[in-house]
Amino acid sequence: MAHHLAALSCTETAHGIAAGDWTATEVVDATLSRIEAHDAAIGAFLATYGDAARRRAQQIDADPGLRALPLAGVPIALKDNLCVTGQRTTAGSRILESFLPPYSATVVQRLRAAGAVIVGKTNMDEFAMGSSNENSAYHSTANPWDTSRVPGGSSGGSAAAVAAGMVAGALGSDTGGSIRQPAALCGTVGLKPTYGRVSRYGLVAFASSLDQIGPITRTVQDAALMLSVIAGDDKNDSTTVPTAVPAFHQDLEAEAADFTIGVPEAWLGEGVDGEVVNAVADLLEDLEDAGATLKPVELPHEKYAVPTYYVVATAEASSNLARYDGVRYGFRSERQDDLAGMYANTRSEGFGDEVKRRILLGTFVLSAGYYDAYYGRAQCVRTLLCNDFARAFADVDVVVGPTAPSTAFAIGEKADDPLAMYLSDVFTVTANLAGLPGISVPCGADAQGLPIGLQILGPALGEDKILRLARLVERLRGPWGPAPLGGP
Repeated sequence: MAHHLAALSCTETAHGIAAGDWTATEVVDATLSRIEAHDAAIGAFLATYGDAARRRAQQIDADPGLRALPLAGVPIALKDNLCVTGQRTTAGSRILESFLPPYSATVVQRLRAAGAVIVGKTNMDEFAMGSSNENSAYHSTANPWDTSRVPGGSSGGSAAAVAAGMVAGALGSDTGGSIRQPAALCGTVGLKPTYGRVSRYGLVAFASSLDQIGPITRTVQDAALMLSVIAGDDKNDSTTVPTAVPAFHQDLEAEAADFTIGVPEAWLGEGVDGEVVNAVADLLEDLEDAGATLKPVELPHEKYAVPTYYVVATAEASSNLARYDGVRYGFRSERQDDLAGMYANTRSEGFGDEVKRRILLGTFVLSAGYYDAYYGRAQCVRTLLCNDFARAFADVDVVVGPTAPSTAFAIGEKADDPLAMYLSDVFTVTANLAGLPGISVPCGADAQGLPIGLQILGPALGEDKILRLARLVERLRGPWGPAPLGGP
């Protein structure tokens, strides 16, 4: 019974609690025992809130009003760059090892208001910089389908926790693919909303014009439900879009004939694993047979997306991470002969190699004499990319291709080759540069049984379109259940 409860979707959990089929306490107990049984092997969590989660479950069980809420009693995990009042929030970094935020992120407040039970914080690449979860200052996370492989990054802990059936849903953040790529590698559904659709208040900043918070779940229905809860205008984040939030989860069913699907030829070309290409091509064929219209689309500037992203993102990271200086909060070096030395030692000891690499890159592209050549030019290319998508969406409803060029790679395989690692974001960074919504949904498996993800991109505020097509893909290919870990 306990394993059954831990394997339920968000929607099933909330419906069962509302109907009295099981209690929130039973669900939370099952969740915590599954984390205890399996997280030593997976390493998805940095902290769990067992006592607080049980108290919240008891509150829900005692109050019929709470049991009627959309996420009543649903166990949710948070990527550890989301602030929770009084709970350690490290962003996967030593420099924030002792940081206790005085407030909770807007998304956390909205989840709680919808009845969710926050069960813990998940591991991540330090400051969300990475594609494999190997850059965490604490430990690496394993892929539940094959523990010798990475879960993707930087929201790898959230994707692994959901794929392992430890939680029904989790939040991640996506700056260049950090929700969609780990979702693809772990066989889960990962949604990056339109920039501004979800408040970033309480998210530890990496690159402020690219970051967006979104859900990772096992079903499209659950992703739509969580988005309906966390989206919407927020006075604490001036970049949120003051647009009404539809009940995405109540309008998911569509027919293939409703869609004109754009397929960029280059996304199925050089540098993509053959098995990934075949899985995506087979699915597109099935969608066409079911009545969808497929159209080739051109994104002429897409070949510049990765270099553009790594100029814009590192520049913003260099600026955002200047606040970690050992003065106001967080880690401070013991070696502090003078102020400049204290700054240098704190940042040298507190930041990991990848974060230092990106700060150096970002500081360089913003420096006098190089600003126009790099940062200014990258912003121009970003505009050209936005225009490419605008032209594409004049002809098609969505743009579809692989989420990642390969399935999950071995832990350590790319750790010493930053450029190879950066290229695992080749299909995902465009959505962040253009501010568009994107979703990854499982569409097949390779010969080793590792999941393959399909990415669906839509026009700005077109989450309804990408969710409906993702639901159609799920009907054709079926959702992936929790990984078979054995035990409770």
